[in-house]
Amino acid sequence: MSGSGVSCRHAFTATLLEEARANPRIFAVTSDAKGSVTLGNFEKALPAQFVEIGIAEQNAVGIGAGLARSGKRVFVCGPASFYSARSAEQVKNDVAYSGVDVKIAGVSGGVSYGALGSTHHSLHDIALYRAIPNLSVIIPSDAHQTSAVTSYLARHPGPVYMRIGRGAVPDVYASSEGSFEFGQATELRTGSDCAIIACGETVHHALEAEKLLRDEGVTCTVLDMPTIKPIDEDSVLRAARNSGRVVTIEEHSIYGGLGSAVAEILSQNLPVPLSILGFPDEFVPAGESAALYDYYGLTASKLAVTIGRFVRSGRKSHHTIKAQQ
Repeated sequence: MSGSGVSCRHAFTATLLEEARANPRIFAVTSDAKGSVTLGNFEKALPAQFVEIGIAEQNAVGIGAGLARSGKRVFVCGPASFYSARSAEQVKNDVAYSGVDVKIAGVSGGVSYGALGSTHHSLHDIALYRAIPNLSVIIPSDAHQTSAVTSYLARHPGPVYMRIGRGAVPDVYASSEGSFEFGQATELRTGSDCAIIACGETVHHALEAEKLLRDEGVTCTVLDMPTIKPIDEDSVLRAARNSGRVVTIEEHSIYGGLGSAVAEILSQNLPVPLSILGFPDEFVPAGESAALYDYYGLTASKLAVTIGRFVRSGRKSHHTIKAQQ
């Protein structure tokens, strides 16, 4: 797996500009986040399809909903921390309840604003938006998949929350072609000892952990689950059935996210040992995202230790891996 040197946010805005050039109905709305979202080229190229609201995320969602009512396909773009907290009511009522064609692009999600601390972390957004009806939730794993997701959203109507990170990420896929199908997981590795289900930037770490485990004689299936809602139940059940135990990995609280979605499926259909790996129930301190991944045990080497122990123990592990510091 090579490093692309491209962030998901740059892939998003480059693809959005390309799609908007071809479709004048596509609008970008932002709230004083042009730099964070890298929308500068979009504004210069298509000023008539760009709306700057200022620091007013609630208004941005409302204006986006109004534009959608007038026939536009709207991408409301800004920090995930604000669009999954400050404007949650507007996303719920103006977008999801109203069923308008608005995509909320939450940028710098998870802990990628790490140095700014808990006020700028978004480790609750999957839990929040999974619970709102009529709203899909997507978290792409690399720049190629982000580009594919953006192209999909530019062509398909309906409310969506998409969360992407801030920094450059390694390639999971060789190209955008075939990297994303709405509502479908992608099996990246096949093994029999454990099924690892990951989303977003943790997919890369899951793949690296799988290599380390394979060297120890532990083989794992690795699923990339970019669509958290609607989740691919068939792939979850197939992976669980083939391996007999499941680990989920996410840049999110251990409550309410990908792990909870998988637990809901397994508990009702195929109860198997499950370990939910993510950030514990605490306000995560300030720090660079790489340091926070390491501190909370989400790097490949520490994941390999935790997953290997889970496989060998035959028992359900704890829902926190902080002990692996």
